[in-house]
Amino acid sequence: MLKQRLIAIERKDSVNYFPFTDLTSTKLRPALVLYESERDVTVVFISSRKEKATSKDVLIDQNHPEFKKTGLKMDSYLKIERIATLSKRLIAGELGQVGPKLKKEINAKVEKTLKI
Repeated sequence: MLKQRLIAIERKDSVNYFPFTDLTSTKLRPALVLYESERDVTVVFISSRKEKATSKDVLIDQNHPEFKKTGLKMDSYLKIERIATLSKRLIAGELGQVGPKLKKEINAKVEKTLKI
């Protein structure tokens, strides 16, 4: 279901940083690639803000045996309700990979949350 790489999204060429959902600001942020086509990627955003975590998010804990592979620096949350399709031109670089154990956990949570 999902690709195994984490990316950072930022401004490229004349495209702006990816905006917040209320369009008030933009920010460089990590994301997990769910699907990749020739020109676009479908991603789920990642946040380190514990106070904004919900039951629908997936915690990527620093103590997880595959955490180091992700390239993340701290406990982070996959924001399953924050999925977007973006131009590949917005990708600033690759942060890391999702190991098989973590991938299985993420897939299960995505299927449950999105009821697919």
